[in-house]
Amino acid sequence: MLQRTVGKARLVLVEGDITRQDTDAIVNAANPGLLGGGGVDGAIHRAGGPQILEECKAIVARRGPCPTGEAVVTGGGRLRARHVIHAVGPVWHGGGRGEDEALRGAYVNSLTRALAVGARSVSFPCISTGIYGFPAERAARIAYDAVVDFLRGRHRLGEVRFVVFGPADHDVYARLFEAA
Repeated sequence: MLQRTVGKARLVLVEGDITRQDTDAIVNAANPGLLGGGGVDGAIHRAGGPQILEECKAIVARRGPCPTGEAVVTGGGRLRARHVIHAVGPVWHGGGRGEDEALRGAYVNSLTRALAVGARSVSFPCISTGIYGFPAERAARIAYDAVVDFLRGRHRLGEVRFVVFGPADHDVYARLFEAA
């Protein structure tokens, strides 16, 4: 585990399962329909149980699909986390369609939603790097910079975790932590 202090918050790198994190909120790498799927999204829906899906369906029925770069919040269901923040990252199309800005928005909007529900700690997966095809190193740099910039501003967060699933992603984030 690597960590550093940014403003008044701890920024932590953990290799593990995001569904087992004991933070107030975890972030889901969601699709616009919020209906679960593969990867992190499917794992969170399976671990959290049907309550999360029902809340997601209600959100979509009320306001439509979640736009890319935005985030919505549900309860945590059977998870340790009280809240799941469903962030929709961009599909990678080569970098010329605003993908970087949309990915940054997914992280910043997730942190904003966390504060809105009173969360003091948040865990993030790698957003958009799976089936959406965003290059891992580029995505990690955007994620890291977005979170650090947010933590340097006004906020009430005590801890933000990057929870990566494997050693390749851990190495990418570790280089960012070590270069800071």
